[in-house]
Amino acid sequence: MSAPRTAASLGAARGWLAGAALLAVAIDVASKSAAAAWLPGRSVELLGGLYLRLTRNPGAAFSIGTDFTPVFTIVAVAVIAGISWYARNVTHRGWATALGLIVGGAAGNLVDRLFRAPGVGRGHVVDFLYLDWWPTFNLADSFLVCGVAVAVLLSLRNVPLTAAPPTGGDGVHLADTTGGRDGR
Repeated sequence: MSAPRTAASLGAARGWLAGAALLAVAIDVASKSAAAAWLPGRSVELLGGLYLRLTRNPGAAFSIGTDFTPVFTIVAVAVIAGISWYARNVTHRGWATALGLIVGGAAGNLVDRLFRAPGVGRGHVVDFLYLDWWPTFNLADSFLVCGVAVAVLLSLRNVPLTAAPPTGGDGVHLADTTGGRDGR
């Protein structure tokens, strides 16, 4: 009896992961497209200390490794593939959402690396959120950080990636109590 529950849990978790990833990519791509069209040559203050200011980053976070853009493209593909493979057995919605945000953030920046100038695999990432005390970033970066933060919190709380089958009050798995030799 636990097989359908496990299959349902896997399906639901995959839905949460895919939903989080697709939503993150869609929001990121739309926001970068708007920023690239609207912000060149402008700086717009949104809130105290938060500005919209367009930059293009060939490197990783904090503009580290600007000469290694193709390497970051490969790393993003590896992260997405690795999480996709690893997450095939995840049944916990929190973990699925965290991993989906990480995949979505990595995919959002990968879209830039694949489809923006100066060329395929070498494209510069569009950054447009600027704080006086922090380097310019984008929503994909925010999704990545949020996904990692949720994963760290789940790890610190010892939340398993997979949900255990439900148990009865005596600790016996409910699936084990449905079909003994005597039919009870």
